[in-house]
Amino acid sequence: MTRDVLLCAPHVLTMDARNTVLNDAAVLVRGNEIAAVGSREQLVRENPQAHIQEFHDSLLMPGLVNAHCHSGILRGTAEGLPVWDWLRMYIDPMHRVLNAREAETASWLCYAESALSGSTTIVDMWRYMHGSAKAADTIGTRAVLVPYVGEHPDYNYFETLDSNEQLLEDWHRKSDGRINVWVGLEHLFYASPEKHRDFIDLTLKYDTGFHTHSNEAEIELREMDRRYGKRSVHVLKDLGFFEPRSTMLAHCVWLDDSEIEVIAENGVGVAHNPVSNMKLASGIAPVEKLLKSGVAVGIGTDGEKENNNLDMFDDMKCTSLLGKLNNLDASALDAWEVLRMGTIDGARSIGLENEIGSLEVGKKADIIAIQTDTPRMTPLISDGEFFNLHYNLVHSARGSDVVMTMVDGQQIVRDGRLMTADISDLIAQVHEVLPGLFERRAAFLAENSDGAVSPV
Repeated sequence: MTRDVLLCAPHVLTMDARNTVLNDAAVLVRGNEIAAVGSREQLVRENPQAHIQEFHDSLLMPGLVNAHCHSGILRGTAEGLPVWDWLRMYIDPMHRVLNAREAETASWLCYAESALSGSTTIVDMWRYMHGSAKAADTIGTRAVLVPYVGEHPDYNYFETLDSNEQLLEDWHRKSDGRINVWVGLEHLFYASPEKHRDFIDLTLKYDTGFHTHSNEAEIELREMDRRYGKRSVHVLKDLGFFEPRSTMLAHCVWLDDSEIEVIAENGVGVAHNPVSNMKLASGIAPVEKLLKSGVAVGIGTDGEKENNNLDMFDDMKCTSLLGKLNNLDASALDAWEVLRMGTIDGARSIGLENEIGSLEVGKKADIIAIQTDTPRMTPLISDGEFFNLHYNLVHSARGSDVVMTMVDGQQIVRDGRLMTADISDLIAQVHEVLPGLFERRAAFLAENSDGAVSPV
């Protein structure tokens, strides 16, 4: 029988409905669930059989939910273009020549980076995702795997609905429920009109979720108007893409009020990607309007090539600052709102709010510990008028401050070290496979100077 573990720390942020913060507190982990949250003294007294683990000068909180990511190994090599040109010249040519080993190698490193920086759940849209599933299973992360599907003659080098269904058969709700598989579509333009209903039917068949990109760049709106005479969200609704139990749209930068209303009315989640949207010069999403409408908005790093790191603390800070800049209002996107987006609202955006996202009894033990005795976290004031734990977490903390990451009751990062894989070996594998990927992509571009077929 597994022994109960009592995680003790000076501060515990529960991220419950009241954003409760406990000082000199503890979390009791029984198996893969949270059995109690409360006073350290009381829980130690009531659970003498539990193994006590002290996190001195640390803070415990729910693991972060990365609501939108793409595995990859192109960091720092796909720069300086807006999104559709970036896809045409860098990303789609890569997909044309990518092989299964390269794709799996990318997922291993990305999941390791995510775990080390405090993300316990990652929504990953990628290729050859049986390899991604193996990586998530071994590293121990919680993952929503979303294949990059392209059902269109111009994009026949992506995943297919058939390969998506095979992944559902093989991996959905496996690894003790840590791995979920959704139906994915790169973008509506990457599927022929006669295939659209097939995506929806597949999600309904497996009672799972659907994920795609939408309203990312202004140019998309003009193309949607040309093809359908409507804005993107209205097109997706009319085609039936909001029928699945969970639908989440990535980016949603160029929304009007009518689209926000439709998203809210249909319970659609949104993944906000602030760093990616800045880097690709896509724009600033209307996050405050979405939140005020009751939309579940999570935060995503997007991929390593359009963000250059997978540190959710970095994206939380940018979420807050972009909201303030966009509204010219220093009070916009308060730190509590942003922390909720990174935890419980991120969980809600993918329909997992009853399992993860807050430290509450009965939820999965997805917990991180953050070191607080650092210059950037000082001063740390845990009560009174100048309480600042939430501000320091959003505006000061970094992923490198994470000293422990627990997923499903298992510590996959301890003392800042990945326990389930050799990070040096994962880095070496990337360097081993990368030259071949670059060579094949270069060969394709040498014969196709305009890159891949542009969606717009």
